[in-house]
Amino acid sequence: MINEIRLKHFKCFELLNLPLTNLTMLSGSNASGKSSIMQCLVLLHQTMVEHEWSNRLVLNGHTLQLGTAQDVIDKVHGRHSFELGISLGENSFDWSFSGEREDMSLEIKNVTVNTEYLKNPEKLQYLLPYGKNLPVSELAQRLYSLTYITAERIGPRDYYPLEDELNAQVVGPKGEHSISLLYSKRDKKVSDRVAIKPIAPTLINQVQAWMQCFFPKCELTVEKVAKINAVTLGLRTSNDTNFHRPIHVGFGLTQILPIIVASLAADVGDMLLIENPEVHLHPSGQVLMGQFLAAIADSGVQVVLETHSDHILNGIRRSVKNRNISENNVTLHYVRAREEDHDQVITPQIDEQGNIDFWPEGFFDQFDKDINFFAGWGD
Repeated sequence: MINEIRLKHFKCFELLNLPLTNLTMLSGSNASGKSSIMQCLVLLHQTMVEHEWSNRLVLNGHTLQLGTAQDVIDKVHGRHSFELGISLGENSFDWSFSGEREDMSLEIKNVTVNTEYLKNPEKLQYLLPYGKNLPVSELAQRLYSLTYITAERIGPRDYYPLEDELNAQVVGPKGEHSISLLYSKRDKKVSDRVAIKPIAPTLINQVQAWMQCFFPKCELTVEKVAKINAVTLGLRTSNDTNFHRPIHVGFGLTQILPIIVASLAADVGDMLLIENPEVHLHPSGQVLMGQFLAAIADSGVQVVLETHSDHILNGIRRSVKNRNISENNVTLHYVRAREEDHDQVITPQIDEQGNIDFWPEGFFDQFDKDINFFAGWGD
């Protein structure tokens, strides 16, 4: 499991040491830096997947487009470089990247694996030293197989391209490969720890079973289109109707389907980065999403999620209280805009009853502020 991210002069962060656990939740105001924390991992993943032997960090690729060096290097304290570090178990990995303002990729100035320091490395594989007896393979595998799902997910489609598994091993940042992945891996066995019993533990059956938790009586069918590389998705929410095109069955179904597919298809040790899993979900569905992601994290898949929903938080808290995930495996980070008089990240602690030890100003407190306003206790 990746248990820490270290940033120096990356975007809005002058210096950040951020612990991660099985389930890490990022919250905070808009433009506070939550997405930037995810993006540093996605940049590594993107470069590994698209340019295996690269000596440069790719800022613009199929997964993420961040512009130029001046867009990713801290404008206040940084000059021409930023640093990124990761801890995986007992091993640490650190990079220094540099470039001129208009560069669309950044040169790797040095790489450090534990105490092994390489300056201007000539031969890297997956951004890590090649041909040396160093513990790099596990990190490379974790980052290469990473799944990143953005808040801007694709909507309903009449059909979906059927991709070769070699080219589409994850659902894609917008969920664009979800239906293809569901079709190609439909018979994959889902972990017993998250499989709904007595439903058959195959991916297609478990995806439908979990979708029914969010949308009662929901059924789905995925069928290949004859003579072309495409599949169709049929959905219905009543046994009394035929399967409909996705456009006719509520936007929320297609918005959470990529999350369900990615989560259930993940293997132990895989990592999921998910932005705003609450999008287009009713509050009760948002609570359930928090519980679902807690169950996925407890099954051995590392989950990092960004959310503005107190219902997601409460779903996680309920999972802790119900002993579905240990409080020691949940980390809550509240990210604030950079100011000189306070830390950018505060980490409230959650106990075994799901209680949170303190609630910083702005940390899911809007409901209380509004209640106090209408009661005449605040302004």
